[in-house]
Amino acid sequence: MNVLVTDPIADAGLDRLREAGHDVETAYDVEGEALLDAVADANALIVRSGTEVTEEVLAAAPDLVIVGRAGIGVDNIDIDAATDHGVIVANAPEGNVRAAAEHSVAMAFATARSIPQAHDRLKDGEWAKGDYLGTEVNNKTLGVVGFGRVGQEVAKRLGNLGMDVVTFDPYISEERAEQFNAELVEDLDDCLEAADFLTIHTPLTPETEDMIGEEELAQLEDGYVVNCARGGIIDEPALAEAVADGILKGAAIDVFAEEPLPEDSPLLDVDDVIVTPHLGASTEAAQVGVATSTADQILAAFEDEPVVNALNAPSVDEAVFSRIRPYIGLTETAGKVAVQLFDGRVENVDVTYAGDIAEEDVELVTASALKGVLEPLVGSVNGVNAQGIAENRGIEVTETKTNQAEDFQSLITVEVGDGEDSVQVSGTQFAGDDERIVRIDGYRVDAIPHGHMLVARNEDAPGVIGFIGTVLGEAGINIAGMFNGRGTIGGEALSVYNLDEEPTDDVLARLNDDERIIETKHISLNGA
Repeated sequence: MNVLVTDPIADAGLDRLREAGHDVETAYDVEGEALLDAVADANALIVRSGTEVTEEVLAAAPDLVIVGRAGIGVDNIDIDAATDHGVIVANAPEGNVRAAAEHSVAMAFATARSIPQAHDRLKDGEWAKGDYLGTEVNNKTLGVVGFGRVGQEVAKRLGNLGMDVVTFDPYISEERAEQFNAELVEDLDDCLEAADFLTIHTPLTPETEDMIGEEELAQLEDGYVVNCARGGIIDEPALAEAVADGILKGAAIDVFAEEPLPEDSPLLDVDDVIVTPHLGASTEAAQVGVATSTADQILAAFEDEPVVNALNAPSVDEAVFSRIRPYIGLTETAGKVAVQLFDGRVENVDVTYAGDIAEEDVELVTASALKGVLEPLVGSVNGVNAQGIAENRGIEVTETKTNQAEDFQSLITVEVGDGEDSVQVSGTQFAGDDERIVRIDGYRVDAIPHGHMLVARNEDAPGVIGFIGTVLGEAGINIAGMFNGRGTIGGEALSVYNLDEEPTDDVLARLNDDERIIETKHISLNGA
């Protein structure tokens, strides 16, 4: 596989990919047409914040499987476009969480105690001891906007130093906030009014852009602002003015709307505004961590295994994956069989989990069922874009679980239908990765799903199976396996034949001309 790296990452990540046998190309600072040319044959793309992964870039990379962001922020990646193209987007949030949290804490102390300002004056020969009266964090209130991993780590550290913590985050629960001794408030205004120190830990989105402006800063009178998350969340001119006018005591900013920070930025003109050049993740441990984490996720994607930090694809942890892994391929196969047996327009896909499998997180398995159903219809589909394709085609997807699996430890049923007619295919997994289709529309079978399969519905009458075998034999088609099920004696039966090659239209027509044959279907599966 070809891996393109367009922003510098630690050698540890590159080495891990090369040791796994993949070709790694570094092309730093490419943009425009050069970037489009570079990604043309890439199977994976690794970026940091310097590369814009747009719809145009994704369209230029037909073989791209995954975009790995060596870090947390993904505002430079068009995730919706990636999903449409079936490309996984994964970040590395754990690698630099500690580094970003520690830098936020350091910046809070730096602005509270005017450390850089005092340092500069002492270096210039001034002993300005009397000019700086700092603020202690003990018994102060920390306002945390955005209570994800970094926000939680900052709250934990500063909370242990005697600060009360309030947080505003509409996407977390009150119980989660309480685990960090933080009070979850209803809106941003409540957080601003309570805080002596405000620290920002949200991604840059249309919702958060310019979220902290002149009015919000005014609510933090005599307080401090720290932002080591993303530039563009705080109105920088308004912040500079608030500090210069004494509304705020100080600010410490590591990220900016435009980077590098322009020389004419008003933040540079205010002595009590501390700035650093986006150093939040700049520790050796963090750089190695995000590089190796990104490499591991690319290797997982190449092996069709779950990508643990995928942002647009189902993901599970390793323990759960080991339990559901045998059912992923089985469910995809059941979906392929069901849709090829169904004659109508697919309007609904229902996946039912029975037995032990019903106790698991099966989002990834359901995505595989959708892939199986949709692939014969639309071609290029995977677990990333399957749900979106289903939605665009107006297909309703439902998931049902039950503890009862009759004679099986676990049973998965995929049903496709149009509201009136439907086809059900059930499968199970025996020991040793032994996949079996065990039921088709209520008929019990024991079919090995592989290669070319012929499914015949016929009268349960003597000589029918022999007739089918004769027609196939005269056409030179060998039967590798045969499985028969019937409802009642003399009623209808359903038989499944594994064939060594595809039956021609003439063969199917000859079979269907016999009045005892109700219908035949050729099913093409992996290995065909």
